[in-house]
Amino acid sequence: MRFTKMHGLGNDYVYVNCFEEKVISPEKLAITISDRHRGVGADGLILISPSDIADVKMRIFNADGSEAQMCGNGIRCVAKYAYEHNLAKGKKPSMSVETGRGVLTLGLEIDKKDKVQNVCVNMGQPVLEPAKIPVALEGDSIIEAAIDVRNQRMLMTCVSMGNPHAVFFTDDLSAIELEKVGPVIENHELFQQRINAHFVKVDSPNEFTMITWERGSGITLACGTGACACCVAAVLTDRCKREVTAHLPGGDLRINWSQKDNCVYMTGPATEVFTGVWPEK
Repeated sequence: MRFTKMHGLGNDYVYVNCFEEKVISPEKLAITISDRHRGVGADGLILISPSDIADVKMRIFNADGSEAQMCGNGIRCVAKYAYEHNLAKGKKPSMSVETGRGVLTLGLEIDKKDKVQNVCVNMGQPVLEPAKIPVALEGDSIIEAAIDVRNQRMLMTCVSMGNPHAVFFTDDLSAIELEKVGPVIENHELFQQRINAHFVKVDSPNEFTMITWERGSGITLACGTGACACCVAAVLTDRCKREVTAHLPGGDLRINWSQKDNCVYMTGPATEVFTGVWPEK
């Protein structure tokens, strides 16, 4: 099985072109191929397949084999791969991708060598209703609600961008023991489908710095849907404006929560690292 290793700001996945390859058990493959010591090494597995309603379809499997609805960094890489390998319906500077949260539209920044350098993704409208995130709390939204984590009360704002996110604001990211609090938050009883946890330090009304514990994968260098959720949370708590630069450990993303259509737009790079062949097991 041929595969391609790609990353968006260090959030790395193994990509399989299912126009040509067949994957029988993606849940099992995701676990073995993502292993950083005995496999290719990645935050998960992404399958690029034909779609009846879009240019291509993507399915995302975390490193633990669980399937996710969306991946912001992953979808940028899908667009780059589909464009540069002629999988989309005609080479054009826009593309539609079928995902677990519906069909998303992407704009491509293409250089003189016909390579995709940056991708702008319309991530859709944020979901704030607790039952739809889902979070087992009452109300119309969850903005700075209290949660107990390792005998410490913390305030969280919850947003779904097709997958669930809990955002915590802090003045000192270095004080956050992410490897300890991350799995506790992810598996907290309030979150029926687990959750992605982000800690955010606001640097100015137009920028913030964030670190992430990703559901099913652990600490990651970047999370595109998470950056979008953090932007929404920062606006809802009057900490930031709607257009921000998100500083992630792997690099920067430009996020715009548009007041015009209520959609969140994310712009960032996509990088192909290498290709290889995975042996039959």
